[in-house]
Amino acid sequence: MAQAVLYHGEPNGASLTVLAALAESGLDIPCQPIDLLAGARHGLPGISDSIALDLGIEGEGPVLVVRGEAMTESVFLAQYLDELAGGCGLQPDDAYAHWEMLMWCRQITERLSPAAALLGNLAHSQAAIAAIPADDFAALTGTIVSDDLRARWQALHDGAIDAAQVADSEAKVDQAAQRCEDKLADGREFLMGDFSIADLVTYSWLAGMAPIHPEVFAARPLTSAWLARVAVRPCVVSALALANHAEPLRSWAPGPEINRWG
Repeated sequence: MAQAVLYHGEPNGASLTVLAALAESGLDIPCQPIDLLAGARHGLPGISDSIALDLGIEGEGPVLVVRGEAMTESVFLAQYLDELAGGCGLQPDDAYAHWEMLMWCRQITERLSPAAALLGNLAHSQAAIAAIPADDFAALTGTIVSDDLRARWQALHDGAIDAAQVADSEAKVDQAAQRCEDKLADGREFLMGDFSIADLVTYSWLAGMAPIHPEVFAARPLTSAWLARVAVRPCVVSALALANHAEPLRSWAPGPEINRWG
């Protein structure tokens, strides 16, 4: 595809969703890894309107630049790639099934992804963010247009983490795993029956929780088996192969805004 490039972090969270969707689509779009913890997302070449990077709530998610226009939000990007490819099977054709998939994705992006991002950052990224010298950190956060996102960077840098927010995030991860368990209880292989964006976005945020809270998955065999099935899907394998770190599911950057409404 001419005049397009996908800027992405390590294949985890939102970046994993879009990299896997791109692999599934078969589209030829160049991929450019960027260092999210160095603030690289906020200084992308050719993007003069930095507001375009901060309209969404996803935090340090991937950015697809098409003819100079920045596009964000992983579920929307996965839909775009599927439709640009003429329909590669990531979205149901049936209208109700399509609605159901989108409702599932909304639950994941509004409840699970902020929770997983907070827990993932506390476990794996906070020390690196806290170690950024004050002047460098001020320069980095000065490039971030979104007040909310800048505040999440600042909280991690300062160690100003609300214990109640951590507990709530742990509960939301547990709830998401149970939702998967319930959905898979009828014997289906994937969350919507057929493999879809719902599997990609849920796996991308949930898989990285396994090393942090293994107890969540120990009591949920259907969810654990589903995670294993998604992990060996060719598009996911292809996305994970783009990693620059040995354990990409442990790579986190400040993520989506915590849902204020519970």
